[in-house]
Amino acid sequence: MRAVVRFAAWLYAIAVYGFIFLPVVVLVLFSLQATSFPIPPFTGPSLRWYQAVLSDTRLTSALANSLLVAVLSSLASVTLGFLSAWGFARFVLPGSALLRGLITLPLTVSYLIIGMGLLVLFNWAGVPKSLLAAGIGHVVINLPLCFAIIYSQMGDHQINIERAARDLGAPEWKVLLMITVPVMAPAIFAGLFLSMTFSWDEFVISFLLTRFETTLPVEIWNLLRSGLNPKTNAVGSLVFAVSIVLVVFFELTLLRRKPA
Repeated sequence: MRAVVRFAAWLYAIAVYGFIFLPVVVLVLFSLQATSFPIPPFTGPSLRWYQAVLSDTRLTSALANSLLVAVLSSLASVTLGFLSAWGFARFVLPGSALLRGLITLPLTVSYLIIGMGLLVLFNWAGVPKSLLAAGIGHVVINLPLCFAIIYSQMGDHQINIERAARDLGAPEWKVLLMITVPVMAPAIFAGLFLSMTFSWDEFVISFLLTRFETTLPVEIWNLLRSGLNPKTNAVGSLVFAVSIVLVVFFELTLLRRKPA
């Protein structure tokens, strides 16, 4: 009976992971297709379509734009999220519960609604569609995530360390930079890398708030309008690879810090 249960557990695990990763495997496999159609039979492996992607100036420009927006918007999100979390955790503010709820509210709102709202706001304010507008939109959706992660890790033991530093004569800015930030580094890195991952492949807000300079997901959508081909598979594989690198780097960073 135990063997049957174990076999069923393995079968269930294989089915779950297959359901999750099979589309990605198929995507990567047919990005290596030698012919012009991403359909069986497989005629690779070939790097023809990766070379086509890297020689396409529109795609490489969109790739650079995505990296720029992801890095800068994530840095802004984690900075604002950390300062907000620190303020709520260390000071008694009137209506703090309501204010915390308002900060995390965008987590429950559709990206489409947020993007449309920002589009109307920017049109009213005279802000043109651009990478800057898209970056602001990414900060709007990622700041609540960074705030929630960092605020959840701020505890009383850190207050005692900060108080000890103040008793020794450290000014508030030194306490913040040399005590609070290092102690909260795992949560800060978690917010940063998750924000970069979400910003890197975010489509809806980038589509609504950019025009001439676009990000990679928008360019992928433009390619898909003409139908599937191995080039779109190659671009998708590159997007997936960058996301995996960010996640692995995040995991290695946390594992390296755990023994300390």
